[in-house]
Amino acid sequence: MSAVPVLGPQQRAQAWAELAEGRFEVLVVGGGVTGAGVALDAATRGLRTALVEARDFASGTSSRSSKLFHGGLRYLEQFDFGLVREALHERDLNVTRLAPHLVKPVPFLYPLTHRVWERPYVTAGLALYDGLARMGALSTPMPPQRHLTRTGARKLFPALRPEALVGAVRYYDAQADDARHTLGVVLTAARYGATVLNSAEVVSFLHAGGRVVGARVRDVETGQEVEVRSEVVVNATGVWTDDIQTMVGGRGRFHVRASKGVHIVVPRDRINGEVGLILRTETSVLFVIPWGSHWIVGTTDTEWNLDKAHPAASRADIDYILERVNEVLTVPLSHDDITGVYAGLRPLLSGESESTSQLSREHAVARPMPGVIAVAGGKYTTYRPMAADAVDAVAQDVTRRVPPSVTENVPLVGAEGYAAMVNRLDVLAERWGIPRFRAEHLLNRYGSLAPEVLALADQDRDLLRPVPGAEEYLMVEMVWGAGHEGALHLDDLLARRTRISIETSHRGVESAVAVARAVAAVLGWDAERVANEVASYTARVEAERASQAAPDDQEADAVRVAAPDTRAVAVGRALH
Repeated sequence: MSAVPVLGPQQRAQAWAELAEGRFEVLVVGGGVTGAGVALDAATRGLRTALVEARDFASGTSSRSSKLFHGGLRYLEQFDFGLVREALHERDLNVTRLAPHLVKPVPFLYPLTHRVWERPYVTAGLALYDGLARMGALSTPMPPQRHLTRTGARKLFPALRPEALVGAVRYYDAQADDARHTLGVVLTAARYGATVLNSAEVVSFLHAGGRVVGARVRDVETGQEVEVRSEVVVNATGVWTDDIQTMVGGRGRFHVRASKGVHIVVPRDRINGEVGLILRTETSVLFVIPWGSHWIVGTTDTEWNLDKAHPAASRADIDYILERVNEVLTVPLSHDDITGVYAGLRPLLSGESESTSQLSREHAVARPMPGVIAVAGGKYTTYRPMAADAVDAVAQDVTRRVPPSVTENVPLVGAEGYAAMVNRLDVLAERWGIPRFRAEHLLNRYGSLAPEVLALADQDRDLLRPVPGAEEYLMVEMVWGAGHEGALHLDDLLARRTRISIETSHRGVESAVAVARAVAAVLGWDAERVANEVASYTARVEAERASQAAPDDQEADAVRVAAPDTRAVAVGRALH
């Protein structure tokens, strides 16, 4: 078992050889948090496991969420106590044991707008929320709800208009950088022996005797194809679940509908507040979430039937968010205040309701045909029990006994030793001659691997310089992403290994050339490839900006899909 897993060019070549030569017990299709969780669960149960992702790890839904680990207050109103209890347990498990470097508590205000009846109603709900969290709590639970007057609430959130509330309740949930967390799950799966590959697209499935016995996988970067033999294939492709099932053949046991959720990112100084905010809307909830030097505001909840790889946010989506949040702000936000915008697709299990906001957030596991397990639905916070349920189903199809899941006791890479590193933060900063805030930033992204990341600067101190146009990040992080975290394209580095694409007003364009040149030696890029990567990334940003000015989904989608794609994949469709 490798102490520090390395996903770099050499490992990638080795992984392709393993796919072609080895026989696996589990082949996981889909590198979002659910597929990564399945790979980790299977590998830690001793199963020979491979994970393939057609694009980049977390490139779909798992990098475009609200970035919360939460129980889901609104599910209490739907009497879905089991889902809330499970999610709260997972929230606290990640905060305390599995990923304390990545998942952090965050306070929220719940503004009250009605006198007399609303406070006892919300109090009862939050008391149940806190009580469910305390059931089997792993350690000291998060602080309980605290009741505030209007004046007390506005001390914590001065940006709230006085007439927008009569009081408030403060409660706690947690948040994480979803893309980094998913990558952490992938790296931990690799640490325990799983073969993991991005830019590895399943183009067809292998059948024998009426069952699926593997898949044909294409290297998106080279066009090379290999046949991968596996006792069981797990379809963990989220909104592509039905597409993959069509490729497998036969009928699925459930269907997945895509619900689009759009978020905007604004600078921290545009909203005067110290805590997060949760607002009720006519159809769902709207979060105002502190995010480093920014706020994340969202989300929408609308059905999406267009391009799944690049869901586009339209001007209508952005206007909706601005209108709703401006109802409560003393100084309204405008389009000019927006730094970044992102849109993601929730994979919801189909139900009788026509409204995506009413579709189930529960997950489902099924065996649509021998040799195939499908897992879908759920919410980001509950990825681990989803994965455990999927591998429990796998256990019925493999030829040897499979022990129970142990992932509740398997910290993610970077978690072990994190508490000690926090106490040695000043030592880390002094050792590398960087400000304490930068050392803390690295620790909250890489955990106990932060010294390993910084060690890349031993031979080149220039790597300790900030990224041009994105000074929250260091150049050493880019080289680490290319050499150790599986990044293959500029987009992988600017949109997922870091969040420069949504945290800067230029959306990464001003950083692109410097970053591409910095990783060129690691990834074997010549000057032409560097120029192509920069051009492709710039075209992506221009297309996204244009789509966000389009009036509706259809026009936004048409503009967005016109941009060139660095990964020429046809996800969910066999190549002929």
